[in-house]
Amino acid sequence: MEFSSRARQRHARLAGDRREQYPHSLQFYLEPPTESISLVEFESFAIDRLRLLKVIENLGVSYVRSSDVYKVKLETELRKLKFPYRALAEDDYEARRKDHISHFILRLAYCQSEDLRRWFLQQEMDLFRYRFNELTESLMQKFLEHVNLSFEALTARSLPSIQSDERLKPLLNHLSHSYVGPDYSIQKNTGKISLEQIDALSVKSFPLCMRQLHRALRDSHHLRHGGRMQYGLFLKGIGLTLEQALEFWKKEFIRGKVDADKFDKGYAYSIRHSYGKEGKRTDYTPYSCMKIIMSNPPSQGDYHGCPFRHSDPELLKQKLQSYKIPPSGIAQVLELVKGMHYQLACQKYFELTHDVDDIGFSLNHPNQYFTESQKLLSGGREPKKEFNNSGNFQQKNNSQESINSSSTSTSSSAKADTELEGLEAYFTED
Repeated sequence: MEFSSRARQRHARLAGDRREQYPHSLQFYLEPPTESISLVEFESFAIDRLRLLKVIENLGVSYVRSSDVYKVKLETELRKLKFPYRALAEDDYEARRKDHISHFILRLAYCQSEDLRRWFLQQEMDLFRYRFNELTESLMQKFLEHVNLSFEALTARSLPSIQSDERLKPLLNHLSHSYVGPDYSIQKNTGKISLEQIDALSVKSFPLCMRQLHRALRDSHHLRHGGRMQYGLFLKGIGLTLEQALEFWKKEFIRGKVDADKFDKGYAYSIRHSYGKEGKRTDYTPYSCMKIIMSNPPSQGDYHGCPFRHSDPELLKQKLQSYKIPPSGIAQVLELVKGMHYQLACQKYFELTHDVDDIGFSLNHPNQYFTESQKLLSGGREPKKEFNNSGNFQQKNNSQESINSSSTSTSSSAKADTELEGLEAYFTED
């Protein structure tokens, strides 16, 4: 391609501006980006960084942060997702630009509550610490000379102007609890689960959140609307047909305070609606872990939510003791909960209840928990074990297993979340 003299000068000036904008592979993110980007690029940058931060969280509790295996795995992830991973690289402007822009997108998404801010800051600090420690001494000095260390509080001040943009508001709200794994609204096992199996399956293969809901339903023969939504869609995802769901809920509610006529006129409609047979005829998606953790917290008398996030630690301890979890395992779970690693606490619960040292996947969804449990119990996969240098077992998280199998984009997940808001109206009767 040939350029005119003026075009060559403009091209050289732009190249110089780019080098000046990102003179180092490491950034302190002092100034927000000012360029215009497409919504497609906005979304893809945000999802890639979110995937990276999820990996950092897993690695941070699975390996010593200064260990060689930690560094290798994190460098591999940075390279795969096209973030800067070498201190000196002449051709990494696009990676540095992506690093800059994606950081500020997630700042906006994760500044909306104290829990979100803490999680985001922890993962970003771990990422920065790794990248800083990889610099040579001379590059460290150059970086420190380049950055301004003065501090300005919370990104949250930008929210009023950002939230007025109707294009960005739903994306930002969704990113903070976005799910990037397989789509469990596609029922591969429809009709393969019988109603008689549910009690046994709840003990063997349900995550703690669904085991809690099932027990509450059996005990009180009723669940309030938040519990019915969370548990009903989970049961749909493991393979219950519409007919089975109607029979299951009707039998249980009749044992309580609801007569058959009231059930048929009210509750049955909402069940058909969740299966896409009423209203907009949308096939609703079971809740992901992040949606359960970050939205619709339970009130008194509710049993939905994430027990690792929403239970008092002492009550959680008692519940785990009643499930015959050994004291050492309970201590590990509670330590993860204390560090706000709720999904990792659930992974540890899976290991303890299935007697494995490494589950071999990154847990992001209750239906994923069920599927992996059934595979393991039926001999469909072998548990992975890895020895560290001292001969002890060390957990090995393959965080990309669920990410690489993703068949759902953030846009479609956001759409599903919006549609669920419509569904909630049909579950409001207690």
